[in-house]
Amino acid sequence: MTGLDTPVYTESTTRNEPRHVALSHLSVEVGHLYMQDFVGGDDRIRAQFRKVVPWLNATRAALKDDLNGVAPRLSTCFLIDDYFRPHDTRPADVITRLVAIAAEFDIEIDYLAREAGCFEADGIPLAELTAAMLLPEPPVGTTGSRPPVQDIGWLCNGERSPDNSGGSQAMMPATEWKPAVEFGRRNHSIFLDVELWRDWTEKVDGESVTRRLWSCPFLASVWQLLRLGALRYEGEPVAEPRQWTADWPAQWSDLPAVVQLSKRAAPFAAYRTMSVLPQAYLGIEHAVRVILSHLDIDESVIAKTVARAEQEGVPVPGGLSTRVSHVFIEAPVAGSPW
Repeated sequence: MTGLDTPVYTESTTRNEPRHVALSHLSVEVGHLYMQDFVGGDDRIRAQFRKVVPWLNATRAALKDDLNGVAPRLSTCFLIDDYFRPHDTRPADVITRLVAIAAEFDIEIDYLAREAGCFEADGIPLAELTAAMLLPEPPVGTTGSRPPVQDIGWLCNGERSPDNSGGSQAMMPATEWKPAVEFGRRNHSIFLDVELWRDWTEKVDGESVTRRLWSCPFLASVWQLLRLGALRYEGEPVAEPRQWTADWPAQWSDLPAVVQLSKRAAPFAAYRTMSVLPQAYLGIEHAVRVILSHLDIDESVIAKTVARAEQEGVPVPGGLSTRVSHVFIEAPVAGSPW
């Protein structure tokens, strides 16, 4: 949560040439659990990794085959939700358990990330940075009755069904009902309207302060951008992984956004991402694809990444959402994904 007077940063305000980041061929997310899952004991963590093992092994084999002799670079990562519930767990307890249980299944977690780090990292408001790049697609013939996404915090992938009630204006005739329509649909529409954030006002020392709570889908979109190496601030990469050599701190906020756990890890960011997640996350990841398809990412970052991949003989598409894939598994989760 943050006050809304935070400056908004966009790539269009800077002429700095974007700096490259090292890239793996594939970033595999081996888990994304809520704090409730850690509080609830080790069974949920073991269930996640037990389901992940066959998919991770198959992914390694498929990547090696796809690269046709190029040495594969694959890194693993795990996302912990410290944004919605940061105060009732300690990093030392959670991370020690997580790494130990992963090792039981021969899974090495290369990078551990904090969901709050997708909101802000190293003093840079990543969520605000990403929100400033939103480019909603206005319906043909729109009347402007729906406010801009920056004003209401909702983004849809098509044209909503019109309100045919006539509203409070009794003199206005009711419009004929029409179904919602998805942009770029194939035969039939799958319409989705995504809440990106929620604002409220509260009194602080007698002053009214507006707060913002970012939604899971929006933070998950920032997470994908970080894994794809697509975010820059004044041309510089953001939330770069850092090794932690001291004792684990008492609070999650004292950790970097992304912690490198393995010294021999391949790069954190990658040309493509794959996530092995419980089925409860399917709706969130659908929303992520909608959000990614409506972002105006720095074209030079995209172009150079595509060019680098082609030089390696591993072409990737320019569209970010097409570089993101998922496997949804049956695994118990304690908390609601929303």
